[in-house]
Amino acid sequence: MIDVALYQPDIPQNVGAALRLCACLGVRLNIIEPCAFPWNEKKIRLSAMDYITKADYKRFSSWQDFNSQNPGRRIILMTTKTAEPYTDFQFQAGDILLAGSESSGVPEDIHNAASARVTIPLRPGLRSLNVINATAMILGEALRQTREIKA
Repeated sequence: MIDVALYQPDIPQNVGAALRLCACLGVRLNIIEPCAFPWNEKKIRLSAMDYITKADYKRFSSWQDFNSQNPGRRIILMTTKTAEPYTDFQFQAGDILLAGSESSGVPEDIHNAASARVTIPLRPGLRSLNVINATAMILGEALRQTREIKA
């Protein structure tokens, strides 16, 4: 099964949106802390709504904690710092799609530790999409490749 991971997220509303996305698509969400905000279930519930109770999610205290609990899995970094379009990439069951923090992405050592890097081609002069919008696009393609999505 494909998982999504958020690396040190900055915005609680994005965590809520990720919880909702993952709950609806039957995907586990991994939250790699520390978050840039105090974990406040009430604020996260505002954007996740009632989906938070249906979401499969796990919080990890650090990158090392996350890495040690996911041995042998491919980490696919979603980043603007690559030329590999996500639509040309061959996803596999068991992949973890990693999104960096909204303000700074991931550190260079994590960038280098990723099994692969994928991007969404954008119009010239534009930087990036919202992290959850980008995650939804790439996750949709990964799920299309690895399992049948039923309406």
